[in-house]
Amino acid sequence: MTSLFGGVQLFSIIISVIRTKLIAIFIGPAGMGLITLLNSTLNIIGGISGLGIETSAIKNISEKYKDEDLNNISKTVALVKKMMLISGILGTLLTIIFSKWLSIFTFGNTNQVYSFIFLSITLLFKQITSGQLVVLQGLRKLRLLAKANFYGNLFGLLFSIPLYYFLKIDAIVPTILVSSFSALVFSFYFSNQLKIQHKKVENKYFKTEGKVIVKLGIMLTISSLLTLLSSYLIQIYISNVADVEQVGFYNAGFTLLNSYVGIIFTVMSIDYFPRLAALNADNENIKVSVTQQSYISILIITPIIVLFLTFIPLIIRVIYTPTFMIIMPMVCFGILGMLFRAVSWSMGYILIAKGDSKMFIKTAILFNTLSIVLNVLGYYFYGLEGLGISFFVYYSFHFFILKIITKKRYGFYFEKEFYIIYTICFLICFATFLIKSIEFKVLRYSLMSLMCLIALAFALYQINKEMNLKNILIATFRNTTK
Repeated sequence: MTSLFGGVQLFSIIISVIRTKLIAIFIGPAGMGLITLLNSTLNIIGGISGLGIETSAIKNISEKYKDEDLNNISKTVALVKKMMLISGILGTLLTIIFSKWLSIFTFGNTNQVYSFIFLSITLLFKQITSGQLVVLQGLRKLRLLAKANFYGNLFGLLFSIPLYYFLKIDAIVPTILVSSFSALVFSFYFSNQLKIQHKKVENKYFKTEGKVIVKLGIMLTISSLLTLLSSYLIQIYISNVADVEQVGFYNAGFTLLNSYVGIIFTVMSIDYFPRLAALNADNENIKVSVTQQSYISILIITPIIVLFLTFIPLIIRVIYTPTFMIIMPMVCFGILGMLFRAVSWSMGYILIAKGDSKMFIKTAILFNTLSIVLNVLGYYFYGLEGLGISFFVYYSFHFFILKIITKKRYGFYFEKEFYIIYTICFLICFATFLIKSIEFKVLRYSLMSLMCLIALAFALYQINKEMNLKNILIATFRNTTK
């Protein structure tokens, strides 16, 4: 909870909003589409070369970190950093070698060959950065982790502003380079505040222990690649049947859903995953942890969904420009799916914590195939709005399928009390969605304002029942001001 309520995370969101606003103003939907396609392609290469080490290393470090003794994990830390360096070099080389084919497949021409060549170094920067940050996350040094992310993003933004102002669309490649380098510098600075002994990694240890990390990592890599590939194929599909500008609108809509609303899950996972990984053999404690996480997730996401539905026209204008108002129906449908995602996200980590590679891969193939089919059908029949509908339908399936799998394989289930709270949250969100279609503005906004108050009051009341919210906020404030 500290990482969630911490002011550092709030400022990181603000930085992200400012960056998005700059992109919308200076390079518009077409420029945003170009950034999306470049980053998606690089992410796929990075996913292949990264071998899932980033996530599997967190699990490995969390399990070995006992009694807060850094000596227990010093050798593992050295191993992880070495593996991340090698994977970064591999990613850079792959991007340079295949730059021509990447440009042709992504853009239909060779115009972006040099963009890929220049940006290849960011894969090295990213992996080295991740090597520093996964250590902080695995050891649950969340304050240092938050600061590293915050300052990396802040200085990346500060250097990006003049580039976008003077170079416009030509600033895309330089700003990506600057941002990745900024993240690298601050990851080194804050990770070095941990006094971990530097140990040499012998070849035998590298092979045996590295094999364990890579074994789980490959499972995560396949899943991650499938997700990246499904998103990439949808972007290519939209680009071919429409244009790059539509890809920009697609990205803008899902940035709102995944980056600004979905950041709740990202922030919570920083603490949640290492904690779950540390007790992966204890099904009873896993049930308690997952239920608690799901409970908190839906109570936090419910008022956010209601507020988004109420203020979405203003949010789009503030974060983007009036040109992007076309994405509003897409976001309104899509954001309802976040309530399903809040719970399925919590359950999905059970498979990773258990290291259940076979089932994890099966579900990854199933879910990503389903995602591609639903998104293509949604865009084909209803355009951008159809993508929002498909997002909602997808996470509905995602929730119910994971519910069945986790019950059968691990005996996991939610108690009746959880479903009562969950149903109330869903009804609050769905009622707000229906109210949004009322023609009479005064009545519409009066009722939506009332729903905002109800959602906030209900969420705060329920959270306060489980924990003393006042004491948590005071403790968090003290931590963030140290």
